[in-house]
Amino acid sequence: MPTIAANGIEIAYDEFGDAKAPVILLIMGLGTQMIAWPVPFCEALAARGFRVVRFDNRDIGLSTKFDDAAPVDVVAGFTRALAGQPVEAPYTLNDMAADAIGLMDKLGIARAHIVGASMGGMIAQMVAAKYPDRTRSLVSIMSSSGDPSLPPGKPEAIAALLAPRPDAADREAVITHGMKVYRVIGSPGFPTSDAELRVKIEQSTDRSYYPVGVGRQLMAVLASGSRVDMLKTITAPTLVLHGADDPLVPVEAGQDTAKHVPGSKLTIVPGMGHDLAPGLVPILVEAIADHCHAADRQPQPAE
Repeated sequence: MPTIAANGIEIAYDEFGDAKAPVILLIMGLGTQMIAWPVPFCEALAARGFRVVRFDNRDIGLSTKFDDAAPVDVVAGFTRALAGQPVEAPYTLNDMAADAIGLMDKLGIARAHIVGASMGGMIAQMVAAKYPDRTRSLVSIMSSSGDPSLPPGKPEAIAALLAPRPDAADREAVITHGMKVYRVIGSPGFPTSDAELRVKIEQSTDRSYYPVGVGRQLMAVLASGSRVDMLKTITAPTLVLHGADDPLVPVEAGQDTAKHVPGSKLTIVPGMGHDLAPGLVPILVEAIADHCHAADRQPQPAE
């Protein structure tokens, strides 16, 4: 797995497709490694004529871990955020957006289609708003504007997200926990078999298990607050994809995101929850590829 030094950290990444093709940069969500972008999904986008780059966010996977950061109190962070008070965090989503741009710089990518899922959607929104000259288009998947007035996720989904993570020494407990989380937040209309899900969780566990980083990433989300005003400044062609049956980030969050981005298109997928289930791959690939091709047909500034 290649890594590059960018924005003061090491970033692990890989890529698919023709190096000269338009780039799709994939940004994954909270506590989730880049391998959660399924290989068939990446290969299908590459087959549609794109160079597909996925990477590990800071504090997850094989990218730099912030071991020297002070301990975070997630419960206190939620309390302060709900009260409208500032939240301190070791880094923010702005820093994570800068990581994406740093990776693009090192890979010689002038502009890319920025595609993010969940927290990755939040980061992608920030890239599109703050680095418009680097953004061909934006795809925000199962994400949110961060407006605190939006309805929360279902209690069982929030509980699954915040449940204590098992000790790394107990591999089976880690895998069981991961499978339980996905069963709570996954797509009811696109069920993943136990065998497929176990393989997915085993691969993630064996590649990198680092629950403390999840807490710091969550604090970054809380510290970054609402993006409503920022979304109104986005000029890139934007597609908002959201599951009608998302228990963690309700569909209202996707509707709200699309409402604030000028000229955006909203696609709600019946039966989709808060995952990238195998059955969703062809649906998402078609929507994303069509959107990116349409954006590429629009006049682009000289590179």
